Amino acid sequence: MNFSPLTPELVAQFEAIVSPAHVLTAQRTEAAQYETYGRDHTEDFHFAPDVVLRPGTTEEVSAIMKLCHQHRVPVTARGAGTGLSGGALPIHNGVVLSTERFNKIIQIDERNLQATVEPGVVNEAFQNAVKEVGLFYPPDPASKGSCSLGGNLAHSSGGPKAVKYGTTRDYVLNLEVVLPTGDIIWTAANTLKNSTGYNLTQLMVGSEGTLGIITKVVFRLLPYPQHNILMLVPFRHEAQAAEAVSAVFRAGVIPSGMEFMEREAIAWSSDYLKIPLTLPEDITAHLLIELDGQDMDQLYKEAEQVYGVLENYEVGEILLADTATQKDELWKIRRNIGNSVRYNSVYKEEDTVVPRAELPTLLKGVKEIGRRYGFKSVCYGHAGDGNLHVNIIRGDLTDEQWNVGLRQPISEIFELCVQLGGTISGEHGIGLVQKQFMHIALKEANLNLMRGIKQVFDPAGILNPGKIF
Repeated sequence: MNFSPLTPELVAQFEAIVSPAHVLTAQRTEAAQYETYGRDHTEDFHFAPDVVLRPGTTEEVSAIMKLCHQHRVPVTARGAGTGLSGGALPIHNGVVLSTERFNKIIQIDERNLQATVEPGVVNEAFQNAVKEVGLFYPPDPASKGSCSLGGNLAHSSGGPKAVKYGTTRDYVLNLEVVLPTGDIIWTAANTLKNSTGYNLTQLMVGSEGTLGIITKVVFRLLPYPQHNILMLVPFRHEAQAAEAVSAVFRAGVIPSGMEFMEREAIAWSSDYLKIPLTLPEDITAHLLIELDGQDMDQLYKEAEQVYGVLENYEVGEILLADTATQKDELWKIRRNIGNSVRYNSVYKEEDTVVPRAELPTLLKGVKEIGRRYGFKSVCYGHAGDGNLHVNIIRGDLTDEQWNVGLRQPISEIFELCVQLGGTISGEHGIGLVQKQFMHIALKEANLNLMRGIKQVFDPAGILNPGKIF
């Protein structure tokens, strides 16, 4: 890719657009602050941008993109930097366009159960705002307290509640987007039904910042579920924990959360958080199962059905959370597994996904591959979706084994996913680190179609170059 270097003249033009206070360079910005714009939560990568721009309006983004398109300067959009696939890393340097100032909830439309927001709003802040008026935005990634809605849109993020309510893409009605050429479009209409032309909205969601920069979002919302039941179920065999997932659904129950945690995952997280949790020696895995709804009597009936399913497996004493505090602690343990793994060891996280009934086979296969190649893994994830996060622990692996030798076993894990009817990412996206495995999931014809779409949207190839394929 041939890009033009950033010149002082271009920097001056950027300053005229967004003001000098929102143009950051390495020479005049504190090093620690500036370095954050070249990192995310993906391993230990760092790519320094030439300049960081912090626009505050759609028109400013448009003016920036027109300049960069004209001068062939690469642009990488960035949200909160919590990504796990390297999708927001400026690998060709150039401009990092931060959406941190796009942090307003523009409107909550209670009549139509919709909200219009900017992409820099933090997920949990948005959830709390709509909850105050009795509404519900379900997508809840583990990093919901720090990740931005724009990043969620870029990867069509999921989270625990995706099992019942779907992922980010299921709540997007309309998007305001600045194209790489600087043109501003709305992708659809603020309606629940729309069969007017190609679905540009869903094309943008999950495109990982390669096709356009989202500046406004119209979400659909739901009534907030008033009640929930949460249970932590210990299993003596981790394969049985995986098997029980599909059995609960076959019994006619659709949980609002169905999370798998093998022993080390829950142990590391509870220790990391200093939340005491008794783990009997014979327990190898847990399921965290949540039921929610508007009718408590109905939830009790569903809980009885779940208990009936669990009687078919070797489970320990089930913990039924009986206070809001206890529920919060259990969810906190689940949501901090990634942080606890990061705290305990250097690691690589692979975001695997298969049809939920194939989860036991996937889990068994991951462990078998680890034994053959000599690495340890800590597994957890959204079991109800068949989405297993495989954390490969570095341990005593040499630099050669870690940096080169893991490519083959990771390939074998992804090949197993595809054989089971799954694919290589459920919610983390492809970005930089997974693109080398795209040929496992997709044929060249698929990839060529994607390249063609990229060319139509971004003829100069400046927007988030070097990602996905």
